[in-house]
Amino acid sequence: MMRVRPARMSDLDRLVDLASSASKGLTTLPANRDVLEARITESIEAFGADIDGPGDESYFMVLEDTANGKVAGTCAIYAGVGLSKAFYNYKILKLTQYSHELNVTVTSRLLTLVNDYQGATEVGTLYLDPDYRKDGNGQLLARSRYLLMGCFKERFSEMVMAEMRGWQDENGKSPMWEALGSHFFNIPFPDADYISGVGNNQFIADLMPKYPIYIEMLPKAAQDVIGKTHDETRPALNLLKKEGFRFSNAVDIFDGGPCVDVRLDDIRTIRHSKIATIRKIVDRTTSMERHLACTLELSGYQASWLYMNVVNSTHVDLDRDQAEILGLRAGDQIRFVTD
Repeated sequence: MMRVRPARMSDLDRLVDLASSASKGLTTLPANRDVLEARITESIEAFGADIDGPGDESYFMVLEDTANGKVAGTCAIYAGVGLSKAFYNYKILKLTQYSHELNVTVTSRLLTLVNDYQGATEVGTLYLDPDYRKDGNGQLLARSRYLLMGCFKERFSEMVMAEMRGWQDENGKSPMWEALGSHFFNIPFPDADYISGVGNNQFIADLMPKYPIYIEMLPKAAQDVIGKTHDETRPALNLLKKEGFRFSNAVDIFDGGPCVDVRLDDIRTIRHSKIATIRKIVDRTTSMERHLACTLELSGYQASWLYMNVVNSTHVDLDRDQAEILGLRAGDQIRFVTD
């Protein structure tokens, strides 16, 4: 059985191994023991905190194979970005100019450095071990975040966003970085991306140009990848689109990857989910159907695909073996979604 739960300090060794196998482009999951240890510590504090509004909290979760205890994936929620450290993007704006003398209209696109997502909730750090990319595990990881947010809306912002990895060639070269960022930072692209990914982004404010940049003045190779996601990230973007996320006309300042956003209450998993009481714990039958579900306790949060019979709009019967693994009993409540 696969379940999503908060990361524990006992997961650290497995997380280091998992991060070592991840693509270098996933900068929020570095193969750095100290950084990952800090991430787990921050998450434990967030899950245990008594708060009524979004702040700098980060909720770091893992996908666990209960059969062998293996950590097979990660996901995270950052409750409020840009509150203690600026969260920069480029906003794509249009400027139309008209010459009466020449009777010519020219429309230009501009990249303008902004901090528009200050206070927004970000979903990210989604990674799944290649051996486990099956049986709906990717959906479980991604959507477990929305079930958590639906259960504890007061902890998150009304605006939810995600920053997608930008396009790179087979050698890891970013046309956007080569055309723009490389001229302002005296470090290689992977280094700048890593430093920003682990939260040290003051250098962006210090060194990035403060004035709008005309996209048409950039090389065509850079123009073509503005707002284009990396090939490996496309499945994650498709999952976000199914939840209602849409391109916000903002892009990552380093590689030009798209930013997508949605209102919290408009997220599909949240809108379609229900809270029900477990009527009975029973042996699995052929009539049971699989539903995405989660527990309602914050510190002991768990999410999984559960086999159940939906008795009515408020009660379900749950598979005995799965209920035992999750510690659920008759009378407990769960949140579940049917599609």
